[in-house]
Amino acid sequence: MRRLPPRTLRGQLTVGLVVLLALACLAVGTATAVALRGFLIGRLDEQLASSGGRFAASLEHEATPDADNRPDTRGQAEGTFGARLLNGTVTQAAVVADATDRTLAPDAAGRRALAAVPADGHGHTLRLAPLHAYRVMAVRGDDQDILLTGLPLHPVEETVHRLEAVEAALFGAALVVTGFAAALWVRIRLRPLQRVTARAAEVAELPLASGEIAMPGPLPDADPHTEVGQVGGALNHMLGHVEDALTRRQAGEQRLRHFAADASHELRTPVANIRGHAELALRHHGPVPAEVRHALERVDGESRRMTRLVDDLLLLARLDAGRPLDHDPVDLTLLVLNAVDDARASGAGHRWLLDLPEAPVDITGDAHRLQQAIGNLLATARTHTPPGTSVTVALAAERTEVSVSVSDDGPGIPEDLQTEVFGRFVRGDHARSRTTGSTGLGLAIVQAVTAAHGGTIAVTSRPGDTTFRMALPR
Repeated sequence: MRRLPPRTLRGQLTVGLVVLLALACLAVGTATAVALRGFLIGRLDEQLASSGGRFAASLEHEATPDADNRPDTRGQAEGTFGARLLNGTVTQAAVVADATDRTLAPDAAGRRALAAVPADGHGHTLRLAPLHAYRVMAVRGDDQDILLTGLPLHPVEETVHRLEAVEAALFGAALVVTGFAAALWVRIRLRPLQRVTARAAEVAELPLASGEIAMPGPLPDADPHTEVGQVGGALNHMLGHVEDALTRRQAGEQRLRHFAADASHELRTPVANIRGHAELALRHHGPVPAEVRHALERVDGESRRMTRLVDDLLLLARLDAGRPLDHDPVDLTLLVLNAVDDARASGAGHRWLLDLPEAPVDITGDAHRLQQAIGNLLATARTHTPPGTSVTVALAAERTEVSVSVSDDGPGIPEDLQTEVFGRFVRGDHARSRTTGSTGLGLAIVQAVTAAHGGTIAVTSRPGDTTFRMALPR
């Protein structure tokens, strides 16, 4: 039932026009029927006034046995009713049928109704069994009696009902024709709005967050003198601002990517030099003061961490620039086994579990980058969970995709951090600290590598159950 009212503007306008026309037809039909009924009843009142009660007066001779004293029915229309009242009592009542009179004996209710008609020379509507409704008029007679003459309302009712039937047929046909015409007219008039809607839907389908895109052109028929044209003009103006903002954002992102790539590339050489000099100094055979050795070890450790950061930044910059990856056959089962072996060596305090299918899983992709992504997932589980945590690595193969899941029973990821966990330089206050050596880029690299392979990465987390699922096309 909730779907019965039209939801579209076109349907509402069409139904509204038809309903308004139906109300107008109903008002016209009602006014016409009422006016016609009043006119016909007025004609009956004129006929009753012109009769002057002659038929009712002739009823007083009905009691005499002389046939010449029968009521005078000449000039009386068929169905004419007459009654004579004396002192409030009906003495005679008859109705004309086939040019003859037919005596009536009204019941008690009929007699009371006849006696209640005022002798004011005006018409009154009265219903007497077994007759139909009558229009009666009462006048005073010469013998202190009251003479009532009536004409049937049945012809009036038939005429009014016939008019109502004709009006219903005509108005019904008019409503049907008008409904189709209104639907066509509204459809034509709303075409500019449909184009506005289609353009807005087209823009809504664009991946505005994916980088440089081609915005659709402005609407050609945005007439500022119409409401629809004003909406189209506002949409054109908004699309212009959106296109300008996207262009500026894309230019800024391009400059930032170029800067990150150039800076990472330029930093690799001095960082490598610092690391080399620190290692060379540590290899000195002569005595080295403890403070100096500690300082050199710190320089070597920080240079190693900076090397990883520079390499991660350079990788992300290359992936952002759309650098093509290798497309070679990859044994994903072997990659998972190697990554778990490396993680077990680095995190001996964790319990590492494997869930692999019986048959090897092969895909097409870049083995080195996939190995790095899986290793980052395992490093995340190892770094941000306490010793003794169980980490399960599961590999599943389906017809169109394969998935690598890394689950742990650690403390979980805060809910407010789950939507940003794949961002760059995102760290949790309770886990990601500088002491862990985390750069905050590990999961960002996982997402970038997965997207470069046409896959998706998702996380679900609650205390005691955190799962990263990387899905890759077959």
